[in-house]
Amino acid sequence: MTGLNETLSDLIRINSVNAFYENGPGEAELARYIQNFFAKRGLETWTQPVFDASSNCEARSNVLVKLPGASTEQRLVLEAHMDTVSIQGMTIPPFEPQIEQGRLFGRGACDTKAGLAAMMHAVADIHTSRQKPPCEIWLAAVVDEEYSFQGVLKLCKEFDGGGSVAVVAEPSELRLVIASKGVLRWRMVSHGKAAHSSKTHLGINAIYHMARVVLALEQDQANLANTVHPLLGSASCNVGKIQGGVQVNFVPDQCAIEIDRRLLPGESIEKVWEYYESILDQFRSSTPGFDVRMEPPMLVDEAWTTDPKEESVLVAGKVLDAIGLNSTPCGVPFGSDASKFARAGIPSILFGPGSIDQAHSADEYIELAQVEQAYEFYRRFALAFS
Repeated sequence: MTGLNETLSDLIRINSVNAFYENGPGEAELARYIQNFFAKRGLETWTQPVFDASSNCEARSNVLVKLPGASTEQRLVLEAHMDTVSIQGMTIPPFEPQIEQGRLFGRGACDTKAGLAAMMHAVADIHTSRQKPPCEIWLAAVVDEEYSFQGVLKLCKEFDGGGSVAVVAEPSELRLVIASKGVLRWRMVSHGKAAHSSKTHLGINAIYHMARVVLALEQDQANLANTVHPLLGSASCNVGKIQGGVQVNFVPDQCAIEIDRRLLPGESIEKVWEYYESILDQFRSSTPGFDVRMEPPMLVDEAWTTDPKEESVLVAGKVLDAIGLNSTPCGVPFGSDASKFARAGIPSILFGPGSIDQAHSADEYIELAQVEQAYEFYRRFALAFS
């Protein structure tokens, strides 16, 4: 589809790096493009403010598009985010889309402008064909998925949960996703006592104390492996960053680690938090001078799952069968806006072109054949779901 590829190329040319990243302009220019795309086709569009303008970027707003359906009691939301991660470390021109061997290269090509373009054309083509979908369709292009999810959270308040179902565009390799892991991300800080390195007995080495914690977390992985979710596998805990000390001839008085804990459906944030506090309590009772504290979480997102018997899952399976794609529901380890819909009482599925392995990569690309297949899925699903 030439028009679809051209739209995707246009989206990639627009720098929509999240404003919370260095030199990120935000989504305002891309939002205007989407509004113009639908205004030319006579569809109703409006914006939903999320962030006010700041010194380095324009105001950031969700873009909403409505396609009337035969029934107003049910609403289908096709949702994709407009922002991308930064371009740091990229080995290709980030905003100059190039096609090679059926692949389109550029920042956001995979995550998730391909899904967004496919959704845009699916809605536009249904409107142009004058086919009346069974229920009202909203296309939602949202801000801030790559940082703090404020776009989808604002969107969910608009819907108030009533009569809505969501399809979220993320790179799922054209698989029907009904579950994903959650995440709890936080810092632990070890406090010691500084001293000259020639007299270590006068100090308390914060790095040594934190090293005990890091080893305990590594050993605890075996406990996490004991519980396996049928679609998601086991939970995980990763120490991804460590900082400590001032210089080599000081006994360090502080050390900090950052932890990423992936959660399974049914795991309580509170219980997981209490568990890691209990690990520290064991050291407090057995190690003189031990002072390691957990700081408030930097990111919390509960695991998400949709009942495989939910109507949207069943309809999606039939559509995938009809177009020759795998219809077996699966799970993914990464987070997305789908979990926020679920918490708002809105059943959701995740589906899109591309692989998460290409998302955020130095040479990000999308297989154009998958973009066309995703377009066909979104279009057929919108006409079949009621």
